Amino acid sequence: MESGLYISIGAYFVLMLGIGVYSYLNTEKDVSGFMLGGRQLGPAVTALSAGASDMSGWMLMGLPGLIYSSGISGAWIVVGLTNGAYLNYRLLAPRLRVYTEYLNDAVTIPEYLERRFADNSHLLRILCAVVIILFFAIYTTSGVVAGGKLFESVFGIQYEFGLYLTAGVVVAYSTFGGFMAVSTTDFVQGCIMLIALILVPYAAFTSTGGFDAVYTELAQMPVDMLNFDNISVLAAISALSWGLGCFGQPHIIVRFMAIRSVKDLVTARHIGMTWMILSVLGAILVGLIGAAYISATDSQLNDPETIFIVLANALFNPLLAGFLLAAILAAIMSTISSQLLVASSSITEDVYHTFLRPSASQKERLLVGRGSVVGVAVLAVVLAHDRNSSILSLVSNAWAGFGSAFGPVILLSLFWSRMTRAGALAGMASGTLTVVFWLVAPLQIAGQSLSSFVYELVPGFIVATAVTVVVSLMTKVDKSLVETHQGMELELQRQLRD
Repeated sequence: MESGLYISIGAYFVLMLGIGVYSYLNTEKDVSGFMLGGRQLGPAVTALSAGASDMSGWMLMGLPGLIYSSGISGAWIVVGLTNGAYLNYRLLAPRLRVYTEYLNDAVTIPEYLERRFADNSHLLRILCAVVIILFFAIYTTSGVVAGGKLFESVFGIQYEFGLYLTAGVVVAYSTFGGFMAVSTTDFVQGCIMLIALILVPYAAFTSTGGFDAVYTELAQMPVDMLNFDNISVLAAISALSWGLGCFGQPHIIVRFMAIRSVKDLVTARHIGMTWMILSVLGAILVGLIGAAYISATDSQLNDPETIFIVLANALFNPLLAGFLLAAILAAIMSTISSQLLVASSSITEDVYHTFLRPSASQKERLLVGRGSVVGVAVLAVVLAHDRNSSILSLVSNAWAGFGSAFGPVILLSLFWSRMTRAGALAGMASGTLTVVFWLVAPLQIAGQSLSSFVYELVPGFIVATAVTVVVSLMTKVDKSLVETHQGMELELQRQLRD
């Protein structure tokens, strides 16, 4: 039986590596080509790569596990994320695509912010790099943990070996093919994920006995599985606030910078939102129907985050199960590769090239970029050795960190010409510190830790927005920055007309 699984997983690995080699041979050998693919992504690749890198192993393991444990009320997170993704396409994507190109082809978020506010001191770059490296170390760790759990659950191999195998394949194709390889593999992975999230809940539904049987099993469980309102007001706010985090995720919004043209974003939005809605509905059904299936068959499930794996193994022949389990690898690898590349870009451009070797050639910077991919991956594997790490918990911490540090600052920088460099620095620092304080402070509210009382993204986003606005109004704005913002807005309107 395991031979079929090995064949499917092996074929998937070969496909990913093949895409990496193909992208290496067909991408310009310069920094822009490695980090943004020369801004030549089509709308379909943009949409699915943004979605796949966004959802990660969280959608096939973390979200089904949450629904399995808490019922349909856990889907409030999905409502927030779906709205956040839609607003990302409408509000942030067009301006970020045009503005970054207008500002002398800025290829990273830190580079964009530095040029947007004419920060010759490079303080914005330093702070951005610290935030990116800190939270991507946590975020990448969540993907590696998911890979370790997958291989341990499916093949019974050591958790640590699963970590090395997952990270090794991702590093291989990311290092060689750069952004184009990451985005193309994300597109393929997004397709695999969608198919899997349709097939698995359907098979579990029919095997359990159809609607009546599923409803009966769920209705008699100790947890109120079918009550969407079985959640406190603060918990609902916390869940919905996940949508705010969409504006500050560097590995997602960098796709908008790389799309072929601003007009392609309309097509990308239609494709991306359709993919996202179908996928998250599938993930919710995996958790709900999976709970009914486990109950109906008197099975045991030790880790709710492995419900997708259990269903795939139980309901499909080994070859097809291997394909479906490759969907988890797809989700994991798509996010890890995106995060590694953004972290590598920041280390290379925002630290090495800006501070250590301003005269570094394109070849030297490419070499540093590829080495940085390896270095960040090694750090993530080291952190992932704690096998008790929760995928959802790690993702939520990193998501809040990026959403609070970058979200308000990027949004305001795109829409408000009065914003100043001091405001950007203060907003980013205050958002980061608020999230860190909320996570580690030994304080309680109503007998709960701060992060249990309300998701750290809520205070982080509010504080960062308020501080950015107040400090900007208290400091003098350079007239040239206002003129630059007006020029970017005119360029956006021109590209939308042409």
